[in-house]
Amino acid sequence: MTFQRARTEEQREVRRRAILETTSAMLDEMPVAGVTLNELSRRVGLAKTAVLRYFESREAVLLDLMDDRTATWLAELEQELARGVDLAQPAVERAEQTADVLSRSLAAQTALCDLYGAQGGVLEHNVSVDVVRRHKRASLSNLAVMADLVRRYLPEVGDQAEQFCLTNLLVAGALSAYTSTPPSLLAVYESEPALAVHRIELRTALRLSIITSLLGVLPRF
Repeated sequence: MTFQRARTEEQREVRRRAILETTSAMLDEMPVAGVTLNELSRRVGLAKTAVLRYFESREAVLLDLMDDRTATWLAELEQELARGVDLAQPAVERAEQTADVLSRSLAAQTALCDLYGAQGGVLEHNVSVDVVRRHKRASLSNLAVMADLVRRYLPEVGDQAEQFCLTNLLVAGALSAYTSTPPSLLAVYESEPALAVHRIELRTALRLSIITSLLGVLPRF
């Protein structure tokens, strides 16, 4: 940014995008819980009060970022499903292929999964009605896109596609909390391997959840 103060709508949008991009870079280094307004303002080169002119709170920044990252991920998912699912196969085989693609794709989105894990209990708090309304509209739009993608390869799921997608995004968020193993837990596992018998690997756990959900919503033949 070469300007000191954003005076036009275009300059304000440039600054808003810079805040989101800086937050996104932070999430590649640390969990959602580690992102603070103080560190964000330092990295973006603005006073904390200036950041708050564009986003009313830390949670508002993270909700907007979650919506943006979800849209970007869905564009990538569209290509991954096109490569990974064979429409000529029967429904059960397509369900298996869809589970493979979805679990691999979601597991690679560690920051996005972390955001979904924090959404209900953290991010949707300390924000105004207007922020929540904007976020929910974006969420519903993204969910509709994801459901359309699933129906493209598994039309058999029909009207249950959106509920399937929502459930698995929330499951991804919940599971992600158990896959960033803290040092103390790693030490326990190393000293007593038997205690690690149920240690969670995100992609494996996601695939099991996704295929179980899919087989549950497919019609019986």
